[in-house]
Amino acid sequence: MTNLSSAGQQLRHLELGLSDEQVIDMYSTMVMARKFDERMLLLQRAGKINFHVSGIGQEVAQVAAAFALDRENDYFLPYYRDYGFVLSVGMTLRDLLLSVFAKEEDPNSGGRQMPGHFGSKRLRIVTGSSPVTTQVPHAVGIALAAKMKGKSIVSFVTFGEGSSNQGDFHEGCNFAGVHKLPVILMCENNQYAISVPIAKQLRGKVSDRALGYGFPGVRVDGNDALEVFKVVKEARERAVAGEGPTLIEAMMYRLSPHSTSDNDLVYRTKEEVEENRAKDGIPKFKQYLMDCGIWDEEKEEALSAKIKDLLNDATDYGDKAPFPSPESTLLHVYGGDGQGGTA
Repeated sequence: MTNLSSAGQQLRHLELGLSDEQVIDMYSTMVMARKFDERMLLLQRAGKINFHVSGIGQEVAQVAAAFALDRENDYFLPYYRDYGFVLSVGMTLRDLLLSVFAKEEDPNSGGRQMPGHFGSKRLRIVTGSSPVTTQVPHAVGIALAAKMKGKSIVSFVTFGEGSSNQGDFHEGCNFAGVHKLPVILMCENNQYAISVPIAKQLRGKVSDRALGYGFPGVRVDGNDALEVFKVVKEARERAVAGEGPTLIEAMMYRLSPHSTSDNDLVYRTKEEVEENRAKDGIPKFKQYLMDCGIWDEEKEEALSAKIKDLLNDATDYGDKAPFPSPESTLLHVYGGDGQGGTA
């Protein structure tokens, strides 16, 4: 039973078609992604893993977007900070830990790719690559295939605002607009392209760029889970109705350094980071659930304990799992039986 703290103020998720259980699941996934990220930073500093690209500050929009999609049928092309997204569509903490430890069981690449380069045929997560923005034309191609086959699915692709300056982005948008393809493009505008602030990247809004390609562009508060859910849900409805693409610009802030190889205080101040930390969407969503009467500190403690256990299990499993054999270097390189050797 939802216990509203003020009349009419806390009905947003119900009005959007989300049950109490679904928004609690959303919140739990956001917290899991945050705790995973924090654990990875500790492991890297301890010398247990080599590298980590953080998504702290971006989880809310990622998870909300995932819940607005058809997680059983749509195709996903996330970028390297999307831990909240991939956890929402079916990846596990064990999957992610096997990746960061570069182990043979890693479902993304068998321990051959950098962390954050997601890929899963089973979950319809299309393998990403290190050059940024290459996933945009790939997503557009998948949307073209869906349209040609008459399937009521969409492809969903994410990228940073720096990527919107790349040719891949503009070519993909142009093709998608001309052919009215069922693709949703979501820019996670975290204010920095590595060390370059947004003021030195572009003059206008990323979302306004959609106008030149003939489809809607929407800017949304990426720290507002329910607003992101609403916008992505509407974009999906447009896409499957044959009305074409949507470009969504989710405004957020990268609270952590670009990667564990980055000293972010060289190009921004601690005060700026703390000012934006106060806008973090996870505590805001927690407060919303508490105002609805469906969450409390006792449940929060239970969630924290559960996630800690899952993380400890995943960390231990990933650490002890075997590395790929040297012979596996030849897998998928030569034609024939797929086991390496001569063609």
